[in-house]
Amino acid sequence: MENQPEIVQKALGFAQQGWEIALKWLTSPAAWSQFAILVVAFLIALVATRKITPIVTRILTPAEDQENIIARARRFALMFLPLLLPLLAYALTGLGEQITRSVFGSGAVIAFGKRVFMFLAARILVRDIIKDGFLRLLGRYILIPIAALYALGLLDLASLHLTETRVGVGNISFSVMSLIRGLIAGSLLFWLGRWSNDQSAAYIGKQEELRPATRELAMKAAEISIFGVAFLLLMNILGINLSTLAVLGGAIGVGLGFGLQKIASNFISGVILLLEGQATVGDYVELDGGEAGTIVKMTARAAILESFDGRWIVVPNEDFITTRVVNYSDSGSANRYEAPFSVSYNTDINAVPAIIEAAVAKHPDVLDEPYPPDCELRGFGDSGIDFAVEFWVNGIDDGANKYTSDVLFLVWNALRDNGIEIPYPHRVVEFKGTPPQV
Repeated sequence: MENQPEIVQKALGFAQQGWEIALKWLTSPAAWSQFAILVVAFLIALVATRKITPIVTRILTPAEDQENIIARARRFALMFLPLLLPLLAYALTGLGEQITRSVFGSGAVIAFGKRVFMFLAARILVRDIIKDGFLRLLGRYILIPIAALYALGLLDLASLHLTETRVGVGNISFSVMSLIRGLIAGSLLFWLGRWSNDQSAAYIGKQEELRPATRELAMKAAEISIFGVAFLLLMNILGINLSTLAVLGGAIGVGLGFGLQKIASNFISGVILLLEGQATVGDYVELDGGEAGTIVKMTARAAILESFDGRWIVVPNEDFITTRVVNYSDSGSANRYEAPFSVSYNTDINAVPAIIEAAVAKHPDVLDEPYPPDCELRGFGDSGIDFAVEFWVNGIDDGANKYTSDVLFLVWNALRDNGIEIPYPHRVVEFKGTPPQV
C-alpha cells in the first residue's frame, strides 16, 4: 500500500474507516435501535405522504382558465410536491435523533440517515422538478455530488482539501474552492440575470402606451442594468477589488478605440436610434444600399430586416445614421401609389378621370384622406393617350397587399364597361419601289 499513489492511499484509508464504522454499527444495540427509528420514520412518512398528497393536490390545483398571480403561485408550489416524502422523513428522523441521543448518548446512525434523506431530496429535485436545462445540468454535476459527499460525511474534508489546494496565474493565486464557488455563483447569477431580463422584457413589451422605440430602449437599459449588477455581485463574491480592474478597463478602452471602432459605433448608433425613434420595430424601411424590408428586431449591433420574399437582412446600426433611409411607416402608415394606363386616341379623354376616380374609390383600402383618388393625364404616346391614377392606402404595396394590381383590375373593368378601348401598338410600314409579291 505504501507504493501506491497518494490519492489511492487516501481512498483506501477512507474505505478502511468506513468498514470499521459499519462493523461497529452492526455490533451495537444503539445503532440497531437507530436503524429501527429510521425505518419507522420512513414508513410513517410514506403513509402520511400517500394520505396528504391528494389533499394538497386538490387544494393547490387552480382552474385551467386561471392565469392570475395566485394561480401561477399555486402551480409553482404544486411542482415541489414530490419532495414531501424525503422532507417529511427527514423531519421525523430529526425527532427520533433527539430521543436516541437522550437515551443512548449517540446518534451517528440516525444522523447518517438524515443526510441520506437530504440526498434523496436533492436527487428528486434535479430529476423530477427542475425543468430548465441549464439548472438541471448544474444540479446533476454540482448539487448531487455535493449532497453525496454530505451524506457520506466527507463534505467538510473535501472542502478543506479544495481550500488548501491553490492554483496560480502569474502573480495571482486562487484556491480551487474559490474558483468552484465563483463558477457556481457566476452560473446562478447569470442564469438569474437571463431569467430576470426575459421577465422584464415581457413586461415592458406589454406596455402598449409606450412608443415601440421607447420600449426597445427600456428593454436594453434593463438588460444592461441586470447583467451589470450580476457582474458586480460576482466580483464581490470572488473577493476581487474592482480597483484592480482599472488597468484592464484601460486596455479594453484602448481596444475599443482602435480595434473595435465599428462595434462601438454600431452600439452608439443603436442607442441613438432608440432615443430618436425614427426607425423602430415594425417599420418598413429602404436604405441607399438597396436593402428594404420590415424591421423585425433591433439588437445592440444591428437591425434585422425581413423582406417580402422571406429573407432576413442584417443591417449595421451605423448605416441608419450615416446613410439616407426612407421610412414608409414613420409619421403614419399612409402611402401614395399610382397605376399607369393608356386609352385610344378615339376616346373622349375629358370623361376618363371621373370614370376612373369613381371606380378606384370603391376599393375598400383606398383612402379619402389625405387625398382621394386622382386621375391625371400624363402625355400622348405613340399608340395611345397615357393616364395614371394616384391613390393613398395604409401599408406597403407588396407582400400580402397588392394594391396596384387591384386598382388596375378596377381600371380595366371601368374602361370596358364604358366602351373605352385600351390601345395596342400600331406600326405603319412604307415600301419604296415595287412591293413584295405575296
